[in-house]
Amino acid sequence: QVQLVESGGGLVQPGDSLRLSCAASGIIFSVYHMDWYRQAPGKQREFVARIISGGAPNYADSVKGRFTISRDNAKSTVYLQMNSLKPEDTAVYYCHAFNTAYWGQGTQVTVSS
Repeated sequence: QVQLVESGGGLVQPGDSLRLSCAASGIIFSVYHMDWYRQAPGKQREFVARIISGGAPNYADSVKGRFTISRDNAKSTVYLQMNSLKPEDTAVYYCHAFNTAYWGQGTQVTVSS
């Protein structure tokens, strides 16, 4: 049974940082490209970042320079380090295995003063 379990969300102030984690089980994690998506209230789910199996990242323009995606294949975990958070980063953040139907349950990130 495949599971993707996100953690690390919370309520922070503008300018703060958070690190999200997504622990995978039931898959050979190292061969999958892994994504982070987010969905704000009333909006469609949008791509945030991807890290391919070999480790190269790419980012949505809206987070480039502020967010960093990384992975630890030994721990079957993908991370999203989010710095200089803005209110518009408020959303539920989801982990996803690229080109599969595997999604996590999401973790809420709220950026508010």
